[in-house]
Amino acid sequence: MMFYLLILTGLVLFYFTCVYLIKVLEVDINKPQSRELPDNSYRLVLITKELDTPFWDKVKYSAIAAGVRNGANVEVWGSYNGNEQEFLKLMEIAIASKVDGIIVQGLDTEEFKQLSMYKATEKGIPIITVANDVPINDSLRKTYVGSNHYEAGQMLARQLILDMGFAGKVIIMASDRQEQYQRERLNGILDVLNHYEHVKTEIIASGNSRERVVQAMNQIMNTQPNIDGFITTTASNASALIQELGKRSQVEPYYIYSFDDSPETLTLLQQGKIDAIISQSPEVMGSESVNLMVQWLNGTQLPLNPYGYYTDVRVMKAVASK
Repeated sequence: MMFYLLILTGLVLFYFTCVYLIKVLEVDINKPQSRELPDNSYRLVLITKELDTPFWDKVKYSAIAAGVRNGANVEVWGSYNGNEQEFLKLMEIAIASKVDGIIVQGLDTEEFKQLSMYKATEKGIPIITVANDVPINDSLRKTYVGSNHYEAGQMLARQLILDMGFAGKVIIMASDRQEQYQRERLNGILDVLNHYEHVKTEIIASGNSRERVVQAMNQIMNTQPNIDGFITTTASNASALIQELGKRSQVEPYYIYSFDDSPETLTLLQQGKIDAIISQSPEVMGSESVNLMVQWLNGTQLPLNPYGYYTDVRVMKAVASK
């Protein structure tokens, strides 16, 4: 009899133990799971072909900070010295990795457009261009965040007219293979200067290297006297231009203008060797591009403005005047 009583007691204890365990498990299963990134745990990649330059460092750090604020992980990839093949390879890797969104420096080439329009679109990866744009019809990018380069060209040309007056010979130095932003800058410059019949302009293809700029400057100075001013559509050409001018004559008589407030152009501006530059807003570009990408992924900002979101540009003048 005692034996059966022990068995019955054990069965009762086993029953209540099972009931308790089931209740505990039910609580654990139904308990909401907390996540560090509840809604916006997106993986975003910022890709540039000018890594570790002062301008792109500002874009990078503001983009990373915006990612933290939005609960998104922002990785920054890039190539050095404008290496296009490495840059395009990084885009392919990002697309193959199925990241949630790509923020990228626009590159106006067929290879870039193919990657953006077809490969990224096929995988449902949205692309936002930053600082440099590409036509939306050729890339299907969602939007653009950066300067209005046409307006920037107009602003610089108006400053030249204020400084030089309504007559003079102006050399515009442009890359022989121009990106969209360079074409827009050039169009803005010409649309202003062409209104003044006594301002004569000539466009010189100067390439992107210091050697090409020096070669172009030698040809200009040997064949064209009476030049009053120079405009370079890319900041990287400004120091080579001024250095070559300094070998031949004084820099001060010339009106010289450029784009982008890099440390090099800022130094030349402070020295009075450049009369004015266009300053952009790279910090805003980085943060706003991430904000818009997260809003698009969340569905809170649909559609994005296809024409883009323009950031501030302003003219910075030299302290010393001619």
